[in-house]
Amino acid sequence: MEMVRVELGSRSYEILIEPGLMERIGSVTADRIPERRLFLITNPVVGDLYLEQVRQSLESAGFDVTHLLVPDGEPAKNLHTVENIYTYLIAQKADRRSTLAALGGGVTGDIVGFVAATFLRGVPYIQIPTTLLAQVDSSVGGKTGVNHSLGKNLIGAFYQPRLVCVDPNTLRTLSEREYRAGLFEVIKYGLICDEDFFAYLESHLDALKERNPADLVRVIHRCCEIKAEVIAQDEREGGLRQILNFGHTIGHALEAATDYERFKHGEAVAYGMLAAARLSREAAGLDESALNRIRNITFHLGPLPSAADISFGDLLEAMQRDKKRRDDQLVFVLLPSIGQTKILSGFSEELLTRVWLQTIADMEQG
Repeated sequence: MEMVRVELGSRSYEILIEPGLMERIGSVTADRIPERRLFLITNPVVGDLYLEQVRQSLESAGFDVTHLLVPDGEPAKNLHTVENIYTYLIAQKADRRSTLAALGGGVTGDIVGFVAATFLRGVPYIQIPTTLLAQVDSSVGGKTGVNHSLGKNLIGAFYQPRLVCVDPNTLRTLSEREYRAGLFEVIKYGLICDEDFFAYLESHLDALKERNPADLVRVIHRCCEIKAEVIAQDEREGGLRQILNFGHTIGHALEAATDYERFKHGEAVAYGMLAAARLSREAAGLDESALNRIRNITFHLGPLPSAADISFGDLLEAMQRDKKRRDDQLVFVLLPSIGQTKILSGFSEELLTRVWLQTIADMEQG
């Protein structure tokens, strides 16, 4: 079993990574979670695949398990869903020794994490991510929250899980589109922190697209390792952790501008990374060959839903509501080179419009 430890003092926890881990989720959880009343929260799609297996494993390890289904998809990531979970937990007489378990992708994990952070002023929770994007990103680091009609993740809290259990075998059941969306988030880690890892992704992309187990374990481990290192230095995004938002300024705006219906999160981030790479060429010293490498790996992974009908004005309106603004200016994570980052703001609307139009042209040609 691979293990990455997130070092946060008394709130430190482990990320366990192993093919087949779902089959013994009960024993590894029991070794680390003393509370025995557990509420297993998932959505109908993931529940059909894994609920009984996970439930039986947890009950065999001595947990008293109650399960709850929540709606699937980004449109359900809101306070209405959160309130329904609160109501259910209160009706079931959950207390501060009750543990919540999020079984599913990033939406389920974010919702359950936010409920855990706020119900009875905080109860323990664990993450059991079943999508690639959740396994390498959203399940790790304690960012929890839900969307508001005016923006993504505007309501939330930093609240760390007690444990993250990653079984790469769950990726076999993902659709091609969902899996590909996760790979875009994987690319981000190489771009912001590790050029050697990015080169590895370039050379192993076909194997990753085929979901080769050995490559997946290595990739998930390295992404979690990078994120753990960043979080250990900056848990609440006061400085270094901002680099994890590479591609997200425009990515989140794309999701909001299309009512969270057109793009998977990773797809929107892919557009955002291409735009940030273009802006890096203009303003941060990224050379043309590096820009082409970023374009090529994105196109090789494709396709992406078209964004040709989305004007920069639409994006700007959404970005001006984004929580990553600073002093009323848009903040971008840029790349002086692959593996290095610089955080800049204060760009003119004219430059950003030009970069967006170039990004759209790139995608239409790619």
